[in-house]
Amino acid sequence: MYQAGHQEETAPRRRTWSRAGTTALAAVVVVACSLLLGTARAPSQVANATAGDLAPTDRQAKVSRLVSSMFERSHYRQAPINDPVSSLVLDRYLESLDGNRSYFLASDIAEFERYRYQLDDAISSGKLDPAFAIYNRFQERNRERMAFALESLKQEPDFTLDETFDFDREHAPWAANKAELDEIWRKRVKNDAISLMLTNKTWPEARDILQKRYERAAKRSEQVTSDDVFENFMNAFAHVFDPHSSYFSPRNSEEYRIQMSLSYEGIGASLQVVDDYVTVMEILPGGSAQQSGELKATDRILAVGQGKAGELVDVVGWRLDDVVQLIRGPGGSQVRLQVQPGNAAPGSNERVVTLTRKKITLEAQAAKKELRKVKRGDKELRIGVITVPSFYQDFNARTAGDADYRSTTRDVRRLIEEFNKDGGIDGLVLDLRENGGGHLSEAIGLVNLFVPKGPVVQLRETGGRVEVLESDDQGVAYSGPLTILVDRFSASASEIFAAAMQDYGRGVVIGQETYGKGSVQNLYPLDRYALGQDPGYGQLTVTIGMYYRVTGDSTQNRGVQPDIKLPSAISPEEVGESSRESALPWNRIRSSNFKPEGSLTPMLAELQRDHDARIATDPDFQYAEGEIAAVETMRQEKSVSLNLKQRQADRERRKQEQLARENTRRAAHGETPLKSAEDIKDSPDAILAEATQITADLTQLEPRYVARTRPGG
Repeated sequence: MYQAGHQEETAPRRRTWSRAGTTALAAVVVVACSLLLGTARAPSQVANATAGDLAPTDRQAKVSRLVSSMFERSHYRQAPINDPVSSLVLDRYLESLDGNRSYFLASDIAEFERYRYQLDDAISSGKLDPAFAIYNRFQERNRERMAFALESLKQEPDFTLDETFDFDREHAPWAANKAELDEIWRKRVKNDAISLMLTNKTWPEARDILQKRYERAAKRSEQVTSDDVFENFMNAFAHVFDPHSSYFSPRNSEEYRIQMSLSYEGIGASLQVVDDYVTVMEILPGGSAQQSGELKATDRILAVGQGKAGELVDVVGWRLDDVVQLIRGPGGSQVRLQVQPGNAAPGSNERVVTLTRKKITLEAQAAKKELRKVKRGDKELRIGVITVPSFYQDFNARTAGDADYRSTTRDVRRLIEEFNKDGGIDGLVLDLRENGGGHLSEAIGLVNLFVPKGPVVQLRETGGRVEVLESDDQGVAYSGPLTILVDRFSASASEIFAAAMQDYGRGVVIGQETYGKGSVQNLYPLDRYALGQDPGYGQLTVTIGMYYRVTGDSTQNRGVQPDIKLPSAISPEEVGESSRESALPWNRIRSSNFKPEGSLTPMLAELQRDHDARIATDPDFQYAEGEIAAVETMRQEKSVSLNLKQRQADRERRKQEQLARENTRRAAHGETPLKSAEDIKDSPDAILAEATQITADLTQLEPRYVARTRPGG
């Protein structure tokens, strides 16, 4: 998902560790353009093949054999491709096609059981007929569902009935027969209509939109190619080993290259189709989406409009690559996105976000600073905040010999020096929220700004060799009180930095448990194995190593645990390595030889006590907690009413509850109350404000800290 979140391209037998990014989120996201997961798809079955059925090609057979051998040879798990793997591949493949169990019948699933222990052989031999047989059956069922949905639109549903729609069917039983599927889809169509009518559309207007939506989905499903099916199946195989290993078809390899080069004009967000909805998976550092702060990871994009007044085009059920083309455009132009909060029930409050397209540059994603002043008795403390969106480096400028090339480490050092020239600071907050990673060398360099030369991270390769990576002796830039603010989207290189600060006793980590991405991927362009013949093999990312803290503990799966926890709307059950079924487990290796700077542990109890007392009466923090609780309540909902008046009442109730929370906050500050929830603008960043307060507390507890920092410490 991110430009600073992948291994750099290397030769097949040469590995580099210059990037430590969240390929988990990244790899399959932007480039899985052709996978309409849970929507329209394919023809019949190989055994009863028709002219419209898709079938594997000789080239795909070669790629399948190559990919299987590379996984057995190079993947960190060093696992054989056998019957247990085959069983998991079948489950992953079915999930990728019909994760919400709304297309296949129980009889289809029973029939597919004959493939459960055959897919390992199919992949290793390149005989891919079972994968295409399953897909063609899915296409058959999809055509039936689209026909049923369109037929259902001919009669207006009864919106006064008290019935519910179970929109989360991930663990529901497969429908026993077509009558059961018809009932599921009757309610699904009715819910789709209600979701539109909640935006003040009439039934005829909603019906026309849905008719175009379903017809479009049916048409696009017929455009699925053999390469699309193959890519989906090979990713089902790759994800059995871990979530970050992925196969890219030739077309999506090019999309990946464009994303990594940042050579396009866009909004700076990575997208994936999840159950018919184009979903924001990651906000890229430096893009307009991050700078506006209005678009969030997990948001669903319902419609796209051009400019300030262009018609909002419904994109539910579209192919991802077509939605991407709508969102992209000339730099400086605007695009409007109608979005719905992630993980909310269908029909929840939508909002329209206007973003200006721009090319993502190092300047746009560079670290930034601000000075906050905090009262402690009769003293005013100066707390510096440096926001680090990613661990970036102008690799081309560095390679060209430019002595002033931009990088995270250089920029943060410069910002600290600017603080010093402007009167110094009593404490420093490094804000790494939503920092998905980047160049490993920059994470190591950043550690060196706060800790003298020493080990930063350990790297264990597939064969078991362990390498200890150390920082250079560049001179500590800041030796005062330090806190590191993280959340669930802080990943990879961010986790390496936060863990090192914690292990050296140099800084207090506050916020949310981090993502838990402690694995390393290598990129293999498969055309190099084509021997000059039949190009178009695509490319492969394979997990080939693991990162470990200087203590020997892995950041994998568990992430970095904060010393002081702060609330977050990001659900660890739905985001993060531990939420991924095939994630590599946490483990431990031998500790490296490092010398802690000291221990902040004795201060944590007092910091926690002061924090608890403060947030109990802080109106901004109370408002933030109320908003988070409301999001969590919506997240727990698995069904919605299909009574239109009830849905309208539920929606109005949520708006009034939000308005009440906002007006309570405003009253505490002596501000004029608002009359409508639509008038609510961005609220203060209560989490950053509290991080600033905790940092101010830290300055009062640690006598070894100087009152003001000076250049060089």
